[in-house]
Amino acid sequence: MKDAGVTPKEVEYYFNGAATPTFASNYVTPNMQVANWFGMKGRASSHHSEACCTGYVALEQGANLVASGAYDIVLTGCVETAVSYAIPFKPAFMRRESTMEDLIPNLHSIWSKDYTDPSKAANAMCADAWLDEYAREYNLSKETVDDVLCAMAKGCREAAVLNPLGGSKETYDEIAAQHDMTADQFLRSPFNPFASKYLRMSNFELDFDGAACAIVCPTEIAHQFSDHPIEVLGTGHSCLEGSTARLEKYATAAAYKQISQLTGLSGADMDLFLANDFMEPSQLLAAEECEYIPRGEAWRYYLDGRNRFDGDHPINTNGGRCHYGHAHGASGLADVYEAVKQMRGEAGATQVKHPINYTMLRGFGGGQNVTCSILKNAGQE
Repeated sequence: MKDAGVTPKEVEYYFNGAATPTFASNYVTPNMQVANWFGMKGRASSHHSEACCTGYVALEQGANLVASGAYDIVLTGCVETAVSYAIPFKPAFMRRESTMEDLIPNLHSIWSKDYTDPSKAANAMCADAWLDEYAREYNLSKETVDDVLCAMAKGCREAAVLNPLGGSKETYDEIAAQHDMTADQFLRSPFNPFASKYLRMSNFELDFDGAACAIVCPTEIAHQFSDHPIEVLGTGHSCLEGSTARLEKYATAAAYKQISQLTGLSGADMDLFLANDFMEPSQLLAAEECEYIPRGEAWRYYLDGRNRFDGDHPINTNGGRCHYGHAHGASGLADVYEAVKQMRGEAGATQVKHPINYTMLRGFGGGQNVTCSILKNAGQE
């Protein structure tokens, strides 16, 4: 609200999103429990939870509510305590460290017990499925895929270290030097073992506590609150239950088709691409599925450094979920924050070198919601 120049009295409705509010905060309706904390007593609100896609859905919810004409000033936010849990019967600020024993029932609550064994949907081999299909389609050896994923990890790690909000504090070059190795040697060493056919430990999410929010208002009044507003052109949205093979691929394709038809824009029109990648190959695969990169070429782009923040096709300029960090339900709006900073030219050390007129954000979470949103740089006009 401070960044937007909006006071609590001006906010007419707010959304509160979290992937696992009952596990993390012992709240069933957290929008109510936090209302008094930031001046929202008596104000209309609702809570929503779409696993790791919650933050991307938050943007869609806020934009749709404003577009409907029901409200002019909407706050849409998410918070997730992914590494600390509330203590039952104690105030929510009193925390304890979360454990694997906490995580297992949490994950089992995401997938339907009626159609699939949840344990089969929440492991690295599930994430390998789309990547394995991609490798076979373009005749890539396991060694080549490993080269691509290690290059991806190095670039994203550097971006995360340069980002003041990033969770990673050392680049792989710096870590490797402590073992008298190069970064390439370290990433292929027992310090970074395989956890599946393709994915090493550097390709998995880095969990954090975090929060992010945005103020959404009608385009025609946005300049009252910002001299550089960003316009939400729309969101495509598809959902598939966790037992669906390669659900991320098919839902991404459906969401992308919707947003392309809605806006008349394609991935090729984008200047920046952000993708939820709690399994790191997601950013490569989603970028191709959304036509940000030509089919069959993304793996070459990563090897050539073209997807780094200083490349010509930047992806996940904040470092992504595996290196910037993953606050589950809040991560989508953290990507919105990164997109807005980049589009305003305020991203600092990782600022993209070319002007950004359009950004696409591909959200994904929990074997269910997949979104594709397009932001326009209204400040360029």
